[in-house]
Amino acid sequence: MTDLDPLRRLLATANRVLANEQVMDAFGHASVRHPDRPDRFLLACSRPPEQVRPDDILVFGEDSEPVEPCTEPLYSERFIHGEIYRLRPDVQAICHHHAPAVMPFCVSGVPLVPVTQHGATMGATIPFWDSRDDFGDTNLLVTTAAQAASLARALGPHSMVLMRRHGATSIGRDIEDMVFRAVSACRNAQIQSAAMAMGAVDALTPGEVDLAARVPPSAVARAWRCWVDRLAAA
Repeated sequence: MTDLDPLRRLLATANRVLANEQVMDAFGHASVRHPDRPDRFLLACSRPPEQVRPDDILVFGEDSEPVEPCTEPLYSERFIHGEIYRLRPDVQAICHHHAPAVMPFCVSGVPLVPVTQHGATMGATIPFWDSRDDFGDTNLLVTTAAQAASLARALGPHSMVLMRRHGATSIGRDIEDMVFRAVSACRNAQIQSAAMAMGAVDALTPGEVDLAARVPPSAVARAWRCWVDRLAAA
């Protein structure tokens, strides 16, 4: 059985990096699939992301409930992680957030599109999930397995999904890749919003998206080191 302590430390750092890079604030959460049990995942108990520590990281089962008894409060939207892992065996890490950069797209319905090199990691298509389609009026939170399964179906084969009036959910091949995609998507959203204020904006071509999305691991590692160092300095 794999020692989960290094993975807990890495996931705790990822939470704090995402908060420091303005992807998450007091809300939002990040997870990673269990390395030995694909039907399980690691996620913190309910903590502000910038305060998550390794000891806060719990193991959850396929029902999105802790596998060990826990008295700590849990994220009400933990089902997002469980249902995406269930539907997407290729996904190894997930981030759900309400970054100010993406919220205008969640409110307006204007498509978020890749307009920058690293924005290509979002993919050519970013689907838009409206909870009203399946559930009518709700409090906009994803608090049941059924709601999360609907979101996972909307995500489909893509790397990111926008959620009407709520936020976004991004996936990754590992923790560092997930952080890279989430941060890059928010930077892309900021730039797209600014460019739209100046006039019409074109997305990258499908060919550009395909080529630019192939970010080498060395580049992801360089960005990760930058963000971890910036976190330490903060």
